[in-house]
Formats: sequence, C-alpha cells, structure tokens
Amino acid sequence: MQDYMGAKGALLIGDRLLTTLRDDLPTIPFPGFWDFVGGGREGAETPRETLIREAREEVALDLTWADWLWESPFPAMIDPARTSWFFVLRLPPGAERRIVLADEGQGWLLLPPRRFLSLPGAVPALQDRLGIWLDGLGAAPRPG
Repeated sequence: MQDYMGAKGALLIGDRLLTTLRDDLPTIPFPGFWDFVGGGREGAETPRETLIREAREEVALDLTWADWLWESPFPAMIDPARTSWFFVLRLPPGAERRIVLADEGQGWLLLPPRRFLSLPGAVPALQDRLGIWLDGLGAAPRPG
C-alpha cells in the first residue's frame, strides 16, 4: 500500500452513483470524460486519506461519515506498472445537496450505477472496476 499513485471512488448517494465530468483540457488524461472523485497521492497519505481529501477538494463531500463498502488495488491508469486504489462508498440519500463543484470539472450527475457501465464518454477503466464490484467478482472488503 505504500507505493501507490492515487485513489478513485465510486460514491453512491443512496442508490445513485455520483459521476463528475472532467475538464476538456488536452493537457489532462481523459479530457471531457465522465469520471469518479479521486486523484493523485500527496505526501505520505494512505489511499483512503487521498480519496477523502480529493472528495473535499472536488465536490465538498466529507467521506469520513460514508460506509466504505469495498476496496481493491488495480494497475494505475496512467502508469500500469504502479498501483492505484479503487473504493466503493455509500453516502446517505440527500448528500447530493452538499455537493459544491470546485475549480476542477465541468459538472456532475447522479445515475443508476449500472448505467455508468455503458455511459458514452466514461473513463473505461472505471467502468471496468465498477463492473467488477457490481458483478460481485471483487475480493471481500479489506480493513482500512
């Protein structure tokens, strides 16, 4: 867990999935794609700490009160030789009222989780990772 690049989280709000629309800048990976909250590690953060910070920065949500449902390491999207962490969390219905989009991203959308799997313009690796969790193929939740 020490040498990882970053963390992404599929945030369920009630039974709907929060997706964010990435900026449309040619200098970033997956410009203009539908994404999940998360990003790169800073300092000595744990993967959960990275996701908690990124959620606060990107959409002003506090994940410390979320139910952490599942986590798994995967090859990092921009450097498959390194590791990235993927989490699935559930926030209570109504948490979307707290969302405030910061200076990253063009917007956000709540949708049924399975809809993300076929959403045009979604980050393909995140579709795959969410599909693994939805289909029950992932490992049991790990203590964090």
